Amino acid sequence: MSTAHLHAVRDSENLVELYAEAPLPTRHGLLRAMVFREKATGKEHVLAVKGELRGQEGVPVRIHSECLTSEILGSLKCDCREQLEHALDLIGRSERGAVVYLRQEGRGIGLGNKIRAYALQARGADTYEANRALGFGDDLRRYDIAAQMLEHLGVKSVDLLTNNPKKIEGLQAGGITVRRRIASLAPSNPHNVGYLRTKRERSGHLIELTDQKSAS
Repeated sequence: MSTAHLHAVRDSENLVELYAEAPLPTRHGLLRAMVFREKATGKEHVLAVKGELRGQEGVPVRIHSECLTSEILGSLKCDCREQLEHALDLIGRSERGAVVYLRQEGRGIGLGNKIRAYALQARGADTYEANRALGFGDDLRRYDIAAQMLEHLGVKSVDLLTNNPKKIEGLQAGGITVRRRIASLAPSNPHNVGYLRTKRERSGHLIELTDQKSAS
């Protein structure tokens, strides 16, 4: 096989490409914002990086899916905003780390369908029943894109902030070594405790659910 053909094969396997990057001062410290575009769709994902990660072991990393309802509108139906802030705070206090922010709202069904699912939940369905009633699977998110974004940084292994086993499996399937898991903690509230319990019981999320603290 020729060198040119090998390059073409490799390029076809790359799902995303780095489109832009710049230093970004934040309340968590100076980060490097990197925007990756999906080649097939043009959808943009963000990598927020602190420090030099190339060749490093055990880099603290959070794979986070977009949640406009909590992160922008302050919804109490989930703990996504709190988990994102927890990850950014931890990385801000660390020598290095990264947050991979994936644009896959509503576990991959999109914002409009997520709100339709919320309407069904208001009538008594749980989060999984609502998705199924709309014709979707329980979780349509993918993590191969996150793996390729981290591969671009050249990390040797990561310490993953998550309680979702599928994220660990997805990264490892994409060639990223997960050295260990760090529990992602966020406070529960009366509006999301049922959602968190359902995720633990129905999806195997490793949630340490108590009256005071929860994680997902």
